[in-house]
Amino acid sequence: MPELPPDTASQLHRGHIFHLTGRPTVEEAAEALVVHPDGGLLVDGAGVIRWCGPWDQRPAEAADAQLIDHGGSFILPGFVDTHIHFPQVNSIDAYGGGQLLEWLDNCIFPAEARFADEGFARGAAREFCHRLVSAGTTTSLVFGSAFPVAQDALFGEYRRRGLRGVIGRGIQTVGPDTAKPLMTSEEDAIRLTQEEIDRWHPAVEEAGKALVYAAIVPRFSLSVTTRTLAALGELYDAYRDRGVYFTSHLNENNRPGDGEIDAVKSLYEVDSYLDTYDGLFLPGSKRGGKSLLGRRSVMAHCVHCTDDELGRLAAAETAVAHCPTSQLFLGSGTMPWRRTIASGVTVAAGTDFAAGDSWFIPEVLNAAFKVHISEQGEAGAALHPAQLLHLGTVAGARALDLEDRIGNFDPGREADFVVIDPSCYEPLANSLRWGLAAEEKVTRRHGRLFTLLMATHESALAQTWVRGRRLDA
Repeated sequence: MPELPPDTASQLHRGHIFHLTGRPTVEEAAEALVVHPDGGLLVDGAGVIRWCGPWDQRPAEAADAQLIDHGGSFILPGFVDTHIHFPQVNSIDAYGGGQLLEWLDNCIFPAEARFADEGFARGAAREFCHRLVSAGTTTSLVFGSAFPVAQDALFGEYRRRGLRGVIGRGIQTVGPDTAKPLMTSEEDAIRLTQEEIDRWHPAVEEAGKALVYAAIVPRFSLSVTTRTLAALGELYDAYRDRGVYFTSHLNENNRPGDGEIDAVKSLYEVDSYLDTYDGLFLPGSKRGGKSLLGRRSVMAHCVHCTDDELGRLAAAETAVAHCPTSQLFLGSGTMPWRRTIASGVTVAAGTDFAAGDSWFIPEVLNAAFKVHISEQGEAGAALHPAQLLHLGTVAGARALDLEDRIGNFDPGREADFVVIDPSCYEPLANSLRWGLAAEEKVTRRHGRLFTLLMATHESALAQTWVRGRRLDA
């Protein structure tokens, strides 16, 4: 995998820095916000942060570093996308004529079937990684393709470019006719998943230095059977100690009668959707296998979770990938912010591309602010700009159990960061220059971060760095 050579000189980056120090909860984000209007970031030859602070307080060792002056640009931690679909790279704003299940049946299953062609898949892998770098996504949790040739292409492209990510083949053993090209037998589902883990997931002794990891990824409970879930539970249990991940969808669409949630509960005869992932997938929510929940498990959406489900997710240290742009596109509803956060579960941002129709995490944060301030009555919440930054950086690192390595600029973290140049997007530049009226210091710096996150555009994303190495789009 691409790494800085051992003799690479250290770097001293200069710019307007925002990050959240320590390990704050989302409710503690405002207190953890660090702002250096003229700041420095010292990165050693291994791509590890040695110092972050005001430019005029830089340490003596910075004198020997290569100076990289970003001028009037902003330096933020790299964005973490905790839910995105590789085989939907070409499916932005596909019209399915309905909500989730119609969209899958009419648009997505046929589009994903094209990834059986190795040449097509290789081109898609290049485009997928190009788009991530262009959007400043330094770390991603990826729903992969059903086809090994496509998966090998994606894993290989991540390693070639030096992107950080967790990737898993999409597992389907049952489904509608349009999904048949994506389906395998129960035995092949387990075999192919195990082979992928053995090929691409790092050994235990290498896990703390690796950039790319493997995950177990059933599409959702309607795409597998009790037999599949039992076998996946055994497989995950066997690989947990190696740091393998698990992810899937949970409680996304609640259309009465024929939506996702009712369909799952009816098919499995269980009390809650979460039961199917928690080993309680036999009728009456009786135990049928091992739980798939845990510290490196991430459930996407969670729009319609009960309090009991949220409490169980928090107790298991399973995180939620919050995808408001996707939920708007498919009419899935709004994840209740206050109730979800109160449960103690970690909530991190996800684009859910291509149901979410943007690659750019700040656009997800923009949508999150809008949907949660619009929740009715006391449920409504005006998210603080530091909370938005938390959602797109620290929370993602925590959800992927990488918080000791990425997410902020504390010394010892690896140098994953983005550079946003307002001059590349005139509306942002004008707003930052002329549009901030508040004079009080704390309010002014909060307002500047809010404008930066809410009003920026992908065209202003000037540079993307992973472990001290600038990535080429």
